[in-house]
Amino acid sequence: MARREGPLLVEGPVDITLEDGTTVSSDRFCVALCTCRRSRAYPWCDTSHRRSEPPRRPDGAAPPDS
Repeated sequence: MARREGPLLVEGPVDITLEDGTTVSSDRFCVALCTCRRSRAYPWCDTSHRRSEPPRRPDGAAPPDS
């Protein structure tokens, strides 16, 4: 299940390959993957998407509205 301002819920266990090629694993029966990139535990969701400010791009600009 994917929500616009929330995590992607995936049935586990899962192995996730990140952009840099490293792999992270979870043995949980269900995991929440971060889709907003605000999580301090990325790629796992830590509910940071609940903050009121939209995430900033690396260049400091606000992302375009989708």
